[in-house]
Amino acid sequence: MEIKDLKLLIKMMTDTDISEFRMENKEEKIVIKRGPEKEYVQIGAPVVAQPAVVSAPVVAASATPQTISDDTLAAAVNDKYEQIPSPIVGTMYQKPAPDADVFIKVGDVVEVGQTLCLVEAMKLFNEIEAEFKCKIIEILKDDATPVEYGEALFLVERL
Repeated sequence: MEIKDLKLLIKMMTDTDISEFRMENKEEKIVIKRGPEKEYVQIGAPVVAQPAVVSAPVVAASATPQTISDDTLAAAVNDKYEQIPSPIVGTMYQKPAPDADVFIKVGDVVEVGQTLCLVEAMKLFNEIEAEFKCKIIEILKDDATPVEYGEALFLVERL
């Protein structure tokens, strides 16, 4: 094979998504690989912080201090607010393009089917849409942040 043919093969690979090319005949064997070798990385599950115990002030000397347990506090939050989890593992983006505005902000009321964010997985951008009408209470993940399956992205109030 001549140099010009090799250059043509290399150009073809860089212009497409081909990562490996192999060709073999009686006289020659050609293998062209593009990109780094595959690397396997294991990421541990994120640690979720527990809500703090809140204690009420003492009203009188005879009154006993009262505390709200973690379960009671979590139940109070869960009764009023819901979490919207990530349906896939990937990277969350709050806007459709780097120079565009965010899909939603804290305080926005979103309708059913409205896009909340994008989660990129394997170079595919998946729109995460609201499944019910709600008000955004808190955005739990920053832009361009890795997310795990089932990890909470938003805290919302169902309307």
